[in-house]
Amino acid sequence: MSKRDYNKEYQDNTRKYAYNFDYTLRDFMIRTFKPHLPEGRCLEMGCYLGEFTKKLISLYDDVTVIEASDELIEKAKKNVGAKVKFIHSMFEDYDGDEKFDAIFFMHTLEHIDDPIAVLKIVNSCLTDNGKLFLVVPNANALSRQIAVKMGLVDYNAAIIESERLIGHVKTYSLDTLENDVLKSGLKVYMRGGVFVKTLSGSQYDQALQSGVINDAYLEGCYQLGTLFPDLCSSIYIICEKGN
Repeated sequence: MSKRDYNKEYQDNTRKYAYNFDYTLRDFMIRTFKPHLPEGRCLEMGCYLGEFTKKLISLYDDVTVIEASDELIEKAKKNVGAKVKFIHSMFEDYDGDEKFDAIFFMHTLEHIDDPIAVLKIVNSCLTDNGKLFLVVPNANALSRQIAVKMGLVDYNAAIIESERLIGHVKTYSLDTLENDVLKSGLKVYMRGGVFVKTLSGSQYDQALQSGVINDAYLEGCYQLGTLFPDLCSSIYIICEKGN
C-alpha cells in the first residue's frame, strides 16, 4: 500500500471537497442527533476546515480533534480559535488514554483503509455511557442511483475517480456500515438517514443560489428522510460502547 498524502487528499479536483450544501447538510445532522447528545467531553475524528468543529464548540465546552493533515489543523485553528485541542495523528496511530462522552465521525470512515480497526480504537475512547455519532455518504442515495442510471457511476457502491482522489476507499450502505460497527464490538443504539437528496452538491448550490429551491424544499427533503433512510444523502449509526 502506498503512503497516503493527507495534505493532498483534501484538495479540490474535478469536484469540490465540500460544497455549500454540505454545510447545510451538517445542520440537519446536528438536528437529528441533538436529542441523543450526551453531556461531557467531545471528540471529533477529522475536521477539514473546522466548520463542523464550530458547531461542536457551540454544544460542548471541551472539544478535541484528531486530524491526519497538519495543513488542515492549521486552517481549522484559524477558523475555530483557541477553544479546541488538536492532535495531529492518523486515527490508526492514536494511542491516547483520554475518554470521551461524545465522538463524532462525520463523513470520514469512508476514507479509512481499515475501518474496523479504527472503530475498535474509537470504542476504547468512549466513556461507559458515551455515544459515537457515525455518518457516511450513502451508496443508495437517490442522487447516486440517478447518477448510475445516467451512466456517470458504474454501480451504487462504486468509487469514482473524483472520490478516489480525495481519499475514499469504500462506499457504504446501511447494512455494510452496520456490519463494520458490529465487527468492531460497538453496539447499535440507533440508525437512520439524513435528507433525501435528488441532486449533486454542486446542483444544490446552483439551485439555492438561483432560487429554484428554497428552505421549505430543504425541510421537505429532511422530513422525507425520516421515512426513507435508505434513499438519504447520508446514513448514520449512533453507537454505544461495546465490550
